[in-house]
Amino acid sequence: MQTKLIKAKNNLQHPWNLSYREAVTVQEKLRGEVRVQPLDENKIKYLAAADISFSLRSPVLYAAVLLFTYPDLRLIKIEATKIEATFPYIPGLLSFREAPVLLPLFRRMEPAPDVILVDGQGIAHPRRFGLAAHIGVLLDIPSIGCAKTKLCGEYKSEPREKGEWALLTDGEEEIGRVLCTRKNVKPIFISVGHLVDPDSAIRIVLHVSAKFRIPEPIRQAHNEVNRLRVADQNGSNK
Repeated sequence: MQTKLIKAKNNLQHPWNLSYREAVTVQEKLRGEVRVQPLDENKIKYLAAADISFSLRSPVLYAAVLLFTYPDLRLIKIEATKIEATFPYIPGLLSFREAPVLLPLFRRMEPAPDVILVDGQGIAHPRRFGLAAHIGVLLDIPSIGCAKTKLCGEYKSEPREKGEWALLTDGEEEIGRVLCTRKNVKPIFISVGHLVDPDSAIRIVLHVSAKFRIPEPIRQAHNEVNRLRVADQNGSNK
C-alpha cells in the first residue's frame, strides 16, 4: 500500500533560536497562513497526538507523537525522543521551545496523519498563533489545539455536561471553545490550529474523548512522555 509522507512547506521554514522580538515577528507573519475551514471527518483515516513533558529545573524536553487509526483509535506507531531545549520557557512563545522537538517526530510518521491533536493552544493565543497553529501551518496538516488551561480570552459560563461548550472570546472575536468532555469535570480549551473550523474540532475531540477529561490520544501521548522521563531519570540515578 502506498502511503503519503509529510512534506514541509519550505517557504515557511524559519530559525528557532531567536530573540523574543524575532520570535514574535515570526508569529505575526505566519498567523496569516492559518486557514479556518470545515474538515470532513469521513476522510480522516489517521490521527496523531503530540505532547511534551519537562521540568522547569531542567532544559531537557521529552516528546512523543502517537499515530492512531481513525475513527477506531487503534495505536499503530509511537515516535519519541528527548532533547535539550534551545529556547527559554516563555508563555506565548512555547512553540519556539517545543515545535523543533516535535516536528522531526511528525515527519517520521508513515502514513502521514490526516489531523493532529496538540496539547496546547491553536489560535486561542494573544497573537493567534500557538503551538497547534505553528505545527499545522508548517506541516500543512489539519491541527487542533487541546489545552488544559486558558492562555487568553473570556467565557461567560463553564459547561458541566459532556458535549456542552461555551464560546471563548477575546473582545468580539471567537478564538476557541470551552468544552466539557466529562460530566462535572473541568472543561478543556479547544481552538483551531489549521485547516479545521470550530465545529469540526469539537466533533473530533468529542469522538476521541471517552472515559477521561483529556482526549484519549493526547492522554496516551502524555503517558508516553512521562514514561520516557521517568525511565531516563531512573537510569541517571543508578
